[in-house]
Amino acid sequence: MPDEALSQRPMAPNPAEAEAQLKADTASEAPDSKEFAPMPQPPEGYDPREEIMDRVVAAIKTCYDPEIPVDIWELGLIYRVDMDGQRNVEIDMTLTSPMCPVAGELPEQVRQAVLGVEDVNEVKIELVWEPPWHQGMMSEEARLQLDMF
Repeated sequence: MPDEALSQRPMAPNPAEAEAQLKADTASEAPDSKEFAPMPQPPEGYDPREEIMDRVVAAIKTCYDPEIPVDIWELGLIYRVDMDGQRNVEIDMTLTSPMCPVAGELPEQVRQAVLGVEDVNEVKIELVWEPPWHQGMMSEEARLQLDMF
C-alpha cells in the first residue's frame, strides 16, 4: 500500500527542469513591447515655460501689500516677469511708495513665493522706481475690490 500512495503523488520536478519551465512561463507572460503605446509627445510649439509662468503669476498673487487688501499683481506692482531656458526667473517690481513700510520685506516675500514654484531654479527680484507707481496701474479687478470706480 505504501508503494501505491507514492505512485499517486506528483513527483518533485528536477531543479534544472523547474528553472527552464519558469523561464518559459515568464517569457510567454512578458508583454510584447509592441503592445505598449508610445509616450504621448507634447503638441508642436508647446513650451513648458508657459505653464510654469502661469504658476509663477499665481505665486505672486499670494503676496499682498499689508495696507491694501489686494494682491500685488492686481495692484500693478509687478512690472516685468521673465524666465530663461534654465527656468531662472527675473522680476522687476515696485512699491506703492518709496516710503512703503514693507520695502525690505515684500520683495523677499515675492522671491520666496516664486522659489516655491515647482521647476523654478533661481529668482532675482529687482526693486525699481521708474515708472513711479500710480493708481491707474491697478487692474479693473483691484479697482472693483477697492471701490475705486
